[in-house]
Amino acid sequence: MSIQLFLRQRAVIVTVGGNYTLPNWYDKQGKPRTFACRTTRVSPFRMIVEVPVVGKIGDRVSSYFSDFGKLEGHITDTGSGGFLCELAMDKPMREKLANQLAWLEKKQKNPSIRDARKQARIIPVNPHSSLTFADGSIRSCFVIDMSMSGAAVSADVQPEIGTPLAVGACIGRVVRLLPDGFAVKFVEQQSRNDLERRVARVPPPHAAVYASSP
Repeated sequence: MSIQLFLRQRAVIVTVGGNYTLPNWYDKQGKPRTFACRTTRVSPFRMIVEVPVVGKIGDRVSSYFSDFGKLEGHITDTGSGGFLCELAMDKPMREKLANQLAWLEKKQKNPSIRDARKQARIIPVNPHSSLTFADGSIRSCFVIDMSMSGAAVSADVQPEIGTPLAVGACIGRVVRLLPDGFAVKFVEQQSRNDLERRVARVPPPHAAVYASSP
């Protein structure tokens, strides 16, 4: 199914953060690479996910979301910074997902329903940005979350701790490696009002999100 066709079907518009793996992407130890992601539209049969590494149509996807648990499937269509995943699950699993989606949709319509797991982290409206390295090279990235002092990022590259770089327009250094990315501490604390504008900057055309494995 195509993304355009799915957009005309019944689904829940919901933003849920998680992580995923793709075939043929491995870290330096030979283990499958894990990338951060977040949903934008989900049904009991398929979902659109924003990602740092898009993959190819037909690729198997294994993902995990705090609200849904483990979801597996394959890519049926790709777009700029995301893909459509056809979910592989049996009837009981599909019914469980349908109930979870119904609850999330209800929570969105009724602000009085609070989620006890809500975190204080700042989640950018647009998660796609760019990394600029000391040698001038630019790579696209996915901003997991951010604060006035730093950001957690997922990308197709794994810079070492101490690597200087800029996330959008914010200069900093890699201070910690994460299961699905790395943490960057900014050299200067940013203004809360300007944070998203400075961090979440769309990468230039020549630094587009990679859609193929290395």
